[in-house]
Amino acid sequence: MDLSKVKMVVTDMDGTLLNSNHEVSSRFFELFEEMKQKGIIFVAASGRQYHSIVDKLEPIKNDIIVIAENGGFAMRQDTELLATPLPNESKNAVLNVLDTIENIHPVLCGKHSAYIKNDSKEFEAKLREYYTDYKVVDDLKDFDGEILKIAIYHFESSEKYIYPSVAHLEDSLKVKVSGENWVDISSPNAHKGYALQKVQELYNVTPEETMVFGDYNNDLEMLALAHFSYAMENAHPNVKKTANYLTDNNDSFGVENVLQSMLTAIDLKK
Repeated sequence: MDLSKVKMVVTDMDGTLLNSNHEVSSRFFELFEEMKQKGIIFVAASGRQYHSIVDKLEPIKNDIIVIAENGGFAMRQDTELLATPLPNESKNAVLNVLDTIENIHPVLCGKHSAYIKNDSKEFEAKLREYYTDYKVVDDLKDFDGEILKIAIYHFESSEKYIYPSVAHLEDSLKVKVSGENWVDISSPNAHKGYALQKVQELYNVTPEETMVFGDYNNDLEMLALAHFSYAMENAHPNVKKTANYLTDNNDSFGVENVLQSMLTAIDLKK
C-alpha cells in the first residue's frame, strides 16, 4: 500500500472526523497544514448543513472543499461546485408518507437554511448540532422554496422506525440511513459519491489517488470511488464490508493516525 500516491483526502464528519463530543481535534488541524503544504486537496463530506460543516472547520474553511447535505450541495470558498435539488413534485409526496409514521421529525434542507415545524423543543435542541441556520414554519407542505433533501430524525433508531416505511421510495429517490437517528431522502443523484466524482473530475484526481474515510451507509458511494477507502472501527457493518481498509474509531484518532502515516510515506518518497 503506497500512501504517497494520495492527492485528495475526503472524510465524513459525524462518527468519523468528529469525536463523540462532535469536536475536531487540534491534531487534525496540524496535519491539515502539512497536507496543504504538500498540495493535497481536502474535502469534508457530510449529511450536515453547509454552515454547520464550515463552523466545525472554521480555521481552514477557505482552503477546503465542502460536500454538504449528503452530496446535494458542494462549495469551495464562495464558489458553488454542485447543487442537486429534490424535485418540487417529490417534496409533498414524501411528506404525505411521513405523515403516517409516528414520533419522527422531518427537516426540509435548503442550501443555506433548514425548515422545521414548531412541534418539539427537544428535537429543536438536537437539530442545532447539525443545522446552525434554520427557520420554524407552520406547515412544511406550504413551503415552496428549493430544497436539497428531506432529513428525518427519530430519537431511538432511524433504521428500525423510519427506513421500513420509506424504503419503497427508493424506486424514484435516494433514501439513505445516514446515521443512528437520521434517514435522508433526496434526488437520485444527490449522494456523496456523485458529488465526489464531480470534484475528482474537476481537480483531475483519480480513485487511485483518493483517500476516503466513512462510518455510515451514506458514505458507501464515495468509499467506492477511492482505492484508499477506510472504514472507522465504529462503522456500520455495510461500511466495513465496502471499504478496503479499517482504522481506529473516531475517539481514538482513526482519521488522524492514517493521515500521519500518509504524510510520513510522502516524506520518505522524497
